[in-house]
Amino acid sequence: MGRKRDDAVVVIGLGRFGRSLALELMQNGTEVLAIDSDPRLVQALAGRVTHVVEADATDEEAMRQLSVGEFDRVVIGVGTDLEASILAASVVLGLGVPDVWAKAISKAHARILSQIGVHHVVRPEHDMGRRVAHLVLGRMMDYIEFDDGYAFVRTTAPRFLHGRSLAGFGVRASYGVTVVGVKARGQEFTYATGETVLRPGDEIIVSGPRERVEAFSALE
Repeated sequence: MGRKRDDAVVVIGLGRFGRSLALELMQNGTEVLAIDSDPRLVQALAGRVTHVVEADATDEEAMRQLSVGEFDRVVIGVGTDLEASILAASVVLGLGVPDVWAKAISKAHARILSQIGVHHVVRPEHDMGRRVAHLVLGRMMDYIEFDDGYAFVRTTAPRFLHGRSLAGFGVRASYGVTVVGVKARGQEFTYATGETVLRPGDEIIVSGPRERVEAFSALE
């Protein structure tokens, strides 16, 4: 395993987040090197991922011996121990890994990880909380928001669009969002075009700036 296997991923920290990630990657056919300093967590994943190793991810020499620097992607799932998270990220970055992901448990933690050069910082509990809040409060059936304020929403087609083509109504010009997909009852999602005509019960995927997408999804 190494950079010659660009589908391989190192997962550091085998708590709930790291363990779930490692198993999901395996299920999708991705080779995984899982690392944790807790022998109980290592034992729990034995035989379930490609390789699982008991090691201290803050120890640069230990990471060199595991050839972590030869991988293209590393995910640091350490959360509650901020010092270990930051030190592990520093070690991995120092080894030259080109694509480093790290879990953060607070805004300050995320800021520090970004400042030391982590390429992708995720806050799963925070992000899930925001997503569920949107689903509970609105007509949205699913909601994905990106760091730059751009979002995708799955919702039902509002009544005022029924029987009209998207181009004919001018959704983008009127609301600043784009309908990118449509799903009629009993069918699969397909790409939406200007000629797409929406019917009662259709589901749509809408993209655009977060505020505009949220406002559009609230329309009846």
